[in-house]
Amino acid sequence: MEYEDCYQKATEPKYECLLFDVDDTLYTLSSGISTECTKNIIEYMIKTLHIEEEKVPVMCAQLYKEYGTTMAGLQAIGYDFDYDDYHSFVHGRLPYDWLKPDHTLRSLLHSLPIRKAIFSNGNEAHVAKVLSRLGLEDCFDDIICFETLNPTKKEKVTDESDVEEVAKTPIVCKPFENAFEQAFKIADINPQKTLFFDDSIRNLQTAKTMGLTTVWVGSSHRTKGVDYSLESIHNIREALPELWEVVEKSDVCYSGKPAIETYVRA
Repeated sequence: MEYEDCYQKATEPKYECLLFDVDDTLYTLSSGISTECTKNIIEYMIKTLHIEEEKVPVMCAQLYKEYGTTMAGLQAIGYDFDYDDYHSFVHGRLPYDWLKPDHTLRSLLHSLPIRKAIFSNGNEAHVAKVLSRLGLEDCFDDIICFETLNPTKKEKVTDESDVEEVAKTPIVCKPFENAFEQAFKIADINPQKTLFFDDSIRNLQTAKTMGLTTVWVGSSHRTKGVDYSLESIHNIREALPELWEVVEKSDVCYSGKPAIETYVRA
């Protein structure tokens, strides 16, 4: 094989981006963080929004199912509250110390010279805290979170005529297509060359229709909308060895020049 042919084949990756959810994906459901988050949401609905306590658990679940997040559902049905206040109450009080540094995942991510990005419905402070506790804060090139998809009204409104329209705009979040479309545009992501890791089957099924290759984290089963399934995020290498094979081939063909220079964007 000619040098140029070998180099071209070795440096044409199947995937240009690895896109990761955060909660119950980068860490396990068994950590208990998600359970505490649900408790905080319920408490916020009772204490701050003054919803009848006996109605809250069912209402919380229904809103999540219909609107993607309980927060989005509350806004959609007419509750008025400050987003920062909500996030502070729901996420700001979480027991983040339950999360421990994940040296195994950190090594796996750093061994892959492919662009890596976060795509979470969580707010910026929450995502940053989780990544910090896991020791993964330097593993990702881009972070797409609540604020990314839902800029403040001050940022969005350009003249008085826009005020009413912005006020009626629902929260943009997974699992809906507009959230994925915005994420692709904002972070310049080509869905046809992106692997998407998430624990939510709803998010994965939407992702599949949008052209992403999907990885269900936290399950060993395959179902509609799922290309790969991992019981743990630590099983990436076993399930997707081709991610590392490209790097190894590049090293052989290119006489030892670091393969990372081929993939990582400035």
